[in-house]
Amino acid sequence: MENMILDETSIDARISGRLKDLRLERGWSLDDLATLSGVSRATLSRLENSAISPTTSMLSKLCAAYGLTMSRLMHMAEGGFVPLVRRGAQAIWTDAAIGFRRRAVSPPAQTLAGEVIEGELGPGTRIAYDEAPKPGLEHHLLLLEGQLEITVGGQTHDLKAGDCLRYQLFGPSAFATPKKSSARYLIFMV
Repeated sequence: MENMILDETSIDARISGRLKDLRLERGWSLDDLATLSGVSRATLSRLENSAISPTTSMLSKLCAAYGLTMSRLMHMAEGGFVPLVRRGAQAIWTDAAIGFRRRAVSPPAQTLAGEVIEGELGPGTRIAYDEAPKPGLEHHLLLLEGQLEITVGGQTHDLKAGDCLRYQLFGPSAFATPKKSSARYLIFMV
């Protein structure tokens, strides 16, 4: 999608708009946000103008700068609270470049803390997050299908279908699948 303006109704365009609103609400310049996030000023400008789609890495850095979880950002981009969201209406965001798909399972609610997301990683995929979006955020990860290696707190855990890992985020973390196996999981965040 490089150098193309996104459809303003797409999830990527709504995320871009919400990111711009967050920056302006804080009174930050693009240079301020670039310094805080480690994302270049030029990339931030193109993102806010919906000229590019965000990547997982980029969103991770921006969420850390804003002190938000990625789920909270997605919910902010979605709009108001509805207590029931059918599976077909749950927002899906994809980072096709690395083989990652994320479904916002919980109904969007800015005032409620707990949330559930469904993640899918293709075979041979690795996602690394430099820092926790909110230090101390509690995760319960239930692996539904496949195999998944999670590194959190300097410790690596190999999960198989049915395994559940409970942890708190205080620093870097990473998710990786083996070359011949994908993974589908639920993360419960509180």
